[in-house]
Amino acid sequence: MRSLRPEEAGHKPTSLCCFLTFIFLCVGHLGHLLSVGADHCVWYGECGPLKVAGKKYNCNYTGPPKPLEPAGYDLLTELCPAFDAGDRAICCNVDQLQTLKGSLQLPLQFLSRCPACYFNLMTLFCELTCSPNQSQFMNATNVNVTTNDILEVQYYIGQRFTDAMYNACKDVQAPSSNVKALSLLCGKDASQCNATNWIQYMFDISNGQTPFSIVPKFSDTPLSGFDPMNLATFNCTEGLEDGSGPCSCQDCSQACGPSPVPPPQLPPWTILGMDAMVVIMWVSYMGFLLVFVGAVVGAWCYRKRTILSEYGPILDSNNPLSLNSDRPDQVNASYSERLGERFESAMRATFSSWGSFCVRCPLLVILGSIILVMASSGGLVYMRITTDPVELWSSPSSQARVEKDYFDSHFGPFFRTAQLIITTPLNKPDVYSPYIPGPDVPFNTILTKDILHQVLDLQLQIENIVATFEGENVTLEDICLAPLAPLNNNCTVLSVLNYFQNSHEALDRVKGDDFFVYADYHSHFLYCVSAPASLNDTTELHDPCMGTFGGPVFPWIALGGYDATNFNNATALVITFPINNFKNNTAQKGKAMAWEKEFISFMKNFNHPNLTVSFSSERSIEDEINRESNSDISTIILSYAIMFIYISLALGHIESCRRVLVDSKISLGIAGILIVLSSVAASLGIFSYFDVPLTLIVIEVIPFLVLAVGVDNIFIIVQTYQRDERLPDETLDQQIGRILGDVAPSMLLSSFSETVAFFLGALSNMPAVRTFSLFAGLAVFIDFLLQISCFVSLLGLDAKRQEGNRLDILCCVKLPEGQESKSDGFLFRFFKKFYAPFVLQEWVRPVVVAVFVGMLSFSIAVVNKVDVGLDQKLSMPDDSFVLDYFRNLSTYLHTGAPVYFVVEDGLDYRSLEGQNSVCGGVGCNNNSLVEQVYTASLISNYTTIAYTPSSWLDDYFDWVKPQSSCCRFYNSTGDFCNASVVDPSCVHCRPLTPEGKKRPTAEDFMRFLPMFLSDNPNIKCGKGGHAAYSSAVDLLNNNTDVGATYFMTYHTIMKDSPDFITGLKMARELAKNISSAMNHNVFAYSVFYVFYEQYLTIIYDTALNLCVSLAAIFVVTTVLLGFELWAAVLVSCTIAMILVNMIGVMWLWSISLNAVSLVNLVMSCGISVEFCSHIVRAFSVSVKSSRVERAEEALAHMGSSVFSGIRCRSLETTVIEYVKPSDLKKDMNETFKEKFPHIRLTLSKIRSLKREIKKLAQDECGYEEMTVAMAFVYFEKLVLQGKLHKQNRKLCAGACVLLAAKIGGDLKKYEVKNLIDKLEERFRVNRRELIAFEFPVLVALEFNLHLPEHEIMPHYRRLLQTS
Repeated sequence: MRSLRPEEAGHKPTSLCCFLTFIFLCVGHLGHLLSVGADHCVWYGECGPLKVAGKKYNCNYTGPPKPLEPAGYDLLTELCPAFDAGDRAICCNVDQLQTLKGSLQLPLQFLSRCPACYFNLMTLFCELTCSPNQSQFMNATNVNVTTNDILEVQYYIGQRFTDAMYNACKDVQAPSSNVKALSLLCGKDASQCNATNWIQYMFDISNGQTPFSIVPKFSDTPLSGFDPMNLATFNCTEGLEDGSGPCSCQDCSQACGPSPVPPPQLPPWTILGMDAMVVIMWVSYMGFLLVFVGAVVGAWCYRKRTILSEYGPILDSNNPLSLNSDRPDQVNASYSERLGERFESAMRATFSSWGSFCVRCPLLVILGSIILVMASSGGLVYMRITTDPVELWSSPSSQARVEKDYFDSHFGPFFRTAQLIITTPLNKPDVYSPYIPGPDVPFNTILTKDILHQVLDLQLQIENIVATFEGENVTLEDICLAPLAPLNNNCTVLSVLNYFQNSHEALDRVKGDDFFVYADYHSHFLYCVSAPASLNDTTELHDPCMGTFGGPVFPWIALGGYDATNFNNATALVITFPINNFKNNTAQKGKAMAWEKEFISFMKNFNHPNLTVSFSSERSIEDEINRESNSDISTIILSYAIMFIYISLALGHIESCRRVLVDSKISLGIAGILIVLSSVAASLGIFSYFDVPLTLIVIEVIPFLVLAVGVDNIFIIVQTYQRDERLPDETLDQQIGRILGDVAPSMLLSSFSETVAFFLGALSNMPAVRTFSLFAGLAVFIDFLLQISCFVSLLGLDAKRQEGNRLDILCCVKLPEGQESKSDGFLFRFFKKFYAPFVLQEWVRPVVVAVFVGMLSFSIAVVNKVDVGLDQKLSMPDDSFVLDYFRNLSTYLHTGAPVYFVVEDGLDYRSLEGQNSVCGGVGCNNNSLVEQVYTASLISNYTTIAYTPSSWLDDYFDWVKPQSSCCRFYNSTGDFCNASVVDPSCVHCRPLTPEGKKRPTAEDFMRFLPMFLSDNPNIKCGKGGHAAYSSAVDLLNNNTDVGATYFMTYHTIMKDSPDFITGLKMARELAKNISSAMNHNVFAYSVFYVFYEQYLTIIYDTALNLCVSLAAIFVVTTVLLGFELWAAVLVSCTIAMILVNMIGVMWLWSISLNAVSLVNLVMSCGISVEFCSHIVRAFSVSVKSSRVERAEEALAHMGSSVFSGIRCRSLETTVIEYVKPSDLKKDMNETFKEKFPHIRLTLSKIRSLKREIKKLAQDECGYEEMTVAMAFVYFEKLVLQGKLHKQNRKLCAGACVLLAAKIGGDLKKYEVKNLIDKLEERFRVNRRELIAFEFPVLVALEFNLHLPEHEIMPHYRRLLQTS
């Protein structure tokens, strides 16, 4: 509570003791009373004028206080209510009160946010100006006796009061400029301000506001016969007697409680001090090696112990042609196998018929293909190329894009920028020695006057750039951001030169005499970096710091390369030209881009020996990407030329020099290239019909992708034809049709898998990835269709040409007939003779598996270490000027991008509840928007929020206060009256009553808000909201309601992708908390969010896209391989390994995960299908006798063709352990028939009968293994003799069992009867025929029923193993 004045206390001594005490005190002060006299005034009234416009000296007066004139009652109540009592006898008149009010307008506007601070400040000035006890603590030390003017006074102030006032005010914020209010009121940065130098500054005549010299003296004890003014103060955490509440946390740190502490960072996941993933994968790999090596060694030892039958391969149970092999999966095919076989046969027949038709009717097919391609490519006339980064990387439905559109539609799009970063190669620093004694201040070379003049010359030249757009001249003024237009059309230029109003004269201005320099650009610079929003510095210059555009230039925006807040140590100047971004105005946007183009051209040609300048504009990145893309055209053409030469040479199977021009495939190579380009053009055209925009990735990458895929298919078709022998009586069209029936299913498998994988990649939210996937998928499939039609027809024509000995290209020229020889190509021989046999050796296969599993383990261990993001420098050409700009940006920049916390429509700002949920001043919620952002700024290293937000609502409340001179209107018209206007008809918006001092009512809130948003700040009212907030508030319904609004602050400095991603993540988290506290939607928006939002989910998107693609590949492979589940599993697993290894390579090469690398991973998935599917299908249809042989054949034939197609990405080195049983059964029966033509049963039928023998003899009758083995030997001997055929096969099998049972055991009569019954039932034969057939079998066996051990033991051991 404030202490009572002596005159306010009634003295009623009630005892003698009190009376004596009073007498004693009076005697004790007798000397003082005699020297000073009774309490009296030091001044009264105003006399002579001052140098400061509108102010006068106070008149010397030592008489008693005088009653105030009634005309000043309201002013006294407003300014110094403590004196508004009794007869109001004080030491000031109405004129002095009016001067006091005018002098305190700026402090009032900035400090009234905290009632305690403002009360203490008013106490200081009221006691100085009007106290009836002035003589106790004031002394007039310099009086002009002629004019009776007081030229100087000493003001004795208690140190306790001084400290308390400072402590109550030190945290008060200035929302519009994101700095503390003392930075604007102390003459230096708030961090350098303290209790005494603040008061000294306010009483110093050099500040431009103090009318005469006031010398403060600080002491808590009487000094020089004066009692310092030491009245009671209020702490910022206390409320006032008039009902005003305590200051908010934002303006009073003591009210905040404990400082926020960021959560601790999660420690890295380690095991025994090492990275956990590395340890886990290392242990897993070692465990795998242990088990794998053990299994391989065990299998090898087991095979060494196997005893082979003397019958050789035909009796070897491990041989596919063996009669002893009893694997049921190789005889009785399942339904899915039969279905797969039918499907395979249908595909073969379909493609064979189609291929024959294409060769028979080539002109029809080629002409039809051309017509379809041209019709599809016709859509290219509607082609639309998107180079806008926002359109490329941000989905229209993404959160960042929706929020950007919301921001743009309500507040206008974020401005464009042209920016310079200027350094100097010189090393000539300057040292400033202040006139007032103090330490010297070093100024770095870039801040010396000569360099600043040269930089100003450059800045002015840029401002005078004239561009041309559609025949019209365009200057910076036509497109620049001018926040105070139309009253002030000066462009916003965020430059340190704006501290000097962009004037050489102001930069050269000096105040001094022949001996000393009192003030120059050094002192003005030091003041302005501390108070950038000041309209009058404290030096002798009295120049403004505010820019010519009407706003402040914050030093952290205009300077770079300094340490802490030592701006004088800056090593770089940053000049930014904000340019209006015209969202829906094509003409205005064209003007802006034309000026930017001229700006870039000017800067490219700018050269100065003392300045090193890096620069960029809004269009620079897009221009440089386009330039690089244009330069890539020559690369694309050269690449296709090299491809053409390679294809022409590799396709041609040249047997001799004489036949070079006959055997070459130049025309076929040209056709293949044209088919690839046609498929790309058709894909682009089809999607262009549907107005799907193209991207540079589509144009540059897809031709190579389709070429890579298409070339593989070309080589497969051509080389299969070259290696094929035409069958007897087979025509060319039938041969090529048969070949197409063999290879087209494999091509369909790979192409359709790739198409589906690419189309599913279109599920990505990133437009660039989605567009690429759509165009690539369609182009690959169209390429496949053209290859099995148009290319096959061209192949037929070329084959006819070659058979007719006609020259390639020059088809009319024919060579004479000569002897032709046919041999395999070098690459095929290499694969067949060297590579495939080597890779598939028994000891090599385990090594290959171990190596590739090791690679997989390594890749898995580093998957979580791949960085996320995209370094902008990687997207620029090596010679781009933007690279220097990016480097300097990360080196010198000291502030991050602006961030806006947008409050969406619907919040009722007219209600106290709505206001308190947002504002940061007195009475606002502790968890309001402004308070939460302020709290976040206290731990900026964690939250990335650098400063307190600028709050239009808090500034509006200060602006509309009745004590302020800001809010006034013409009494006659109701129109707004600016504070600088002197007109008696201008009246305050709010009455100076207890009710008027409160926040405005709902009606007044909306009445005066448009006035606030149109008010330009001036020296009498620094709170005008036009410059700072005109675009921050969306007024609705003819200014009767408030829609969306924003509260702006800045991010901390961000230099790379992880910083930007963290900033986005933390801002959204903060906005989420604010929304929850307000129960209203608030989102954070910054210009870079649309580019970096993708990285919040890039890992999930990558995993989803690749997994969906793998699933699609699995399904397609399963179907097109004839429902071979395990083959599809192996293909999918192999591709998954390739993708994981690709990610491991990304870590090794420091490639980050982003949209571009995701496109490449999707493309890798498609290309991997191309190789794996061809090899797997070639393996599955091979008729070789063993898995190794089939793998060797597939690798030699198909592997060499794929490798010829420039696809040496990886090699299929592991042997697939599963083959389609239906295909294998068919192939083995054919091979068996070729080797044993005298045997009239198929191998599968023989094996089936042996299984029936085993089931009956061993499982149903319970005979021992030796008896069953004897039956097998009898049966095999009959087979080898050719005695079996379809009619007697079951009788022979039954007779063999009957004979073996009789020889192997002493059967009773009933046991023989039971055996015959079971034989009759099992084999479905007549018992009489069976009994009669026993003797012919015995004769065929030459009555030799007792078998030697070497014949029976192999069967016996195998039966023991299976049982």
